[in-house]
Amino acid sequence: MNWLLTAFAEGTAGDVPAEGNILMFLVQFGPIILLFGLMYVILILPQKRKEKKTREMINQAIVGDKVVSIGGISGKIINVKDDEFTIESGNERTKVTVKKWAIKEVDKPISE
Repeated sequence: MNWLLTAFAEGTAGDVPAEGNILMFLVQFGPIILLFGLMYVILILPQKRKEKKTREMINQAIVGDKVVSIGGISGKIINVKDDEFTIESGNERTKVTVKKWAIKEVDKPISE
């Protein structure tokens, strides 16, 4: 931290113009800033888009749609509450209530 303060103190002494300080700052920290920007575009934006798409898919689910939970339980929605689905699963028509955030995918039936 001391070297940074001394570099700025030397730069303000009058021997280096202000444009030189700005250029030096950009040369030193520009690649780091560019790297963070690139990481945001490559890693964070696609994840946000995927989460938004999944959230919309879950919110549009209605009674009769087939769903798969993150735990692997699959079945047909028979009841929708505020933040829960009741699904019917298996040959014995077992009813299971799961939270909406626990749904991995929704398969809409093909209407003819």
